[in-house]
Amino acid sequence: MTEEIMTIREMCEAFGVTPRTLRFYEAKELIFPVRDGQKRLYNRSDRARLKLILRGKRFGFSLEEIRQLLDMYNLGDQQETQLAKTYEIAKDRLADMIRQRDELTEAIEDLSNQLRWGEKMLASFGNQNMPRAAAG
Repeated sequence: MTEEIMTIREMCEAFGVTPRTLRFYEAKELIFPVRDGQKRLYNRSDRARLKLILRGKRFGFSLEEIRQLLDMYNLGDQQETQLAKTYEIAKDRLADMIRQRDELTEAIEDLSNQLRWGEKMLASFGNQNMPRAAAG
């Protein structure tokens, strides 16, 4: 990724995405490759933006949130507004992720308890209720 310009294939290989993903992000105006005929050429800025897009998606940010954050880059305040907004969204997202994890942990514990109960109930029946092969 040290070269200044990359093709769509090079971007896909470098970031583990598909051409369709890159075209989608372009259509959503998140990245802005230079067009050379049918070719899309990506510069350093596109690579930086894609890296941030993928990180934001990994953390569960919406594409609209990501777009707003990327658009704040050139406000002329040394990215203070962008950083403050990113921090706010990330804090909320972390709280959501922790809540989801706690809910999932509780559901796993509940299901595990139900399975243990089911095992005990099945064991108490012995073999009398075991399914039998149909005579054929």
